[in-house]
Amino acid sequence: MIRPIMKDPIFLAQKSAAATAADLPVAQDLRDTLAAHRDGCVGMAANMIGVAKRIIIFDDNGSATVMFNPEIVKCSGAYEAEEGCLSLTGTRKAKRYRSIKVQYQNEQLQTRLKTYTGWTAQIIQHEIDHCNGILI
Repeated sequence: MIRPIMKDPIFLAQKSAAATAADLPVAQDLRDTLAAHRDGCVGMAANMIGVAKRIIIFDDNGSATVMFNPEIVKCSGAYEAEEGCLSLTGTRKAKRYRSIKVQYQNEQLQTRLKTYTGWTAQIIQHEIDHCNGILI
């Protein structure tokens, strides 16, 4: 189901709770909502559709990848980026890393560890910031 985009900065500034098996349907809502906004959006966090859970989705070289409870466990190559967000107007500067290692659960709730670089790494960092209540 395509959900409306949350724009309330007070809600978005709250840290999201850990996702559980009960939150699995949120992944499909994120897929549908991201697809509906594909022209101007490459990633989303669950709080962007009004669900305060640690779930993100992002464009991973043409296919949508969902992560439950993502955590960056290693990063390198700091740089400054300027990013926009579907939930907020304008752009903001953000410290990002060229390479990140992320521990997360897939849609079968299996724990995974994967390294991402470049643009995909930047998208993931932006969405994890959402999970942490950081306004981008």
